Amino acid sequence: MQDKNFSKKQTLSFEVFPPKKDDEFENAYTVLNQLAQLGPDFISVTYGAGGSNSKKTVDIASYIQNTLKITAIAHMTCVGSQKEDILRVMQDLKAAHVSHVLALRGDRPSWMDDAQFSNRAFAHASDLTRFLKEASDFHIAGACYPEKHFEAESLAQDIEYLKMKQEAGAEFLITQLFFDNRFFYRFMEEKEKAGITLPVHAGIMPITAAKQLGTTVTLSGSCVPKELADLIASHADNPTDMRKAGTDYCIRQIQDLQAHGVKDIHLYSMNKPKTTREIVEAIRR
Repeated sequence: MQDKNFSKKQTLSFEVFPPKKDDEFENAYTVLNQLAQLGPDFISVTYGAGGSNSKKTVDIASYIQNTLKITAIAHMTCVGSQKEDILRVMQDLKAAHVSHVLALRGDRPSWMDDAQFSNRAFAHASDLTRFLKEASDFHIAGACYPEKHFEAESLAQDIEYLKMKQEAGAEFLITQLFFDNRFFYRFMEEKEKAGITLPVHAGIMPITAAKQLGTTVTLSGSCVPKELADLIASHADNPTDMRKAGTDYCIRQIQDLQAHGVKDIHLYSMNKPKTTREIVEAIRR
């Protein structure tokens, strides 16, 4: 049965990432406290390739769940993991009273050679979803890609893989970030034609610094529309103006989604509570 937080008429949620160093946890908790004041329905916590920071993910998810009393969703990647690795993380999450996970394949780790990649224990996120469903009572979310996964030959093929996630037991979906809503609307039409009935949370990231195009955005494979590209070109040398323009673009994008009946928004917060607050206050008016 789906969790009550994910069957509401409207939901707003955030993604955060764990601190890279142990001495940065205090600052991470401060960020989470500020985000919690915005009343999100859930907060998801990212996870390193091959489980490289699974303990930090569990610690942050535990703080969200048990101290802030907000539903935590722990990301779980499987590309570099064996079944025993996944079982260990599952036990850690259960001990922390975290019952929601986002099942992901994850990016291939740098240490993984071709033979290891070809013979990995979990070929796809749907395999991890099925394993989690059989081995636990977790609520499981899946990822989806409005512009298709970069390894898929076509959107149609990617949607076939997405259908496998639904059949494996995923309860709802969170999209990869996107900047052109037309891709999202097309995706929603195609997934419904394919019989995928899961709720979809639209993943939106504000571009507040030009350098994001060379890191997060490039890795995501998301297209950058001309309006956003022009905005970045105009303000790249002025951080204050770039932040404001990028935040405004993000607000307009979400408002367009809301006008088209999209009820579930998932903000990639980048651990920036000030920007997140500005966006939330604008879209809740």
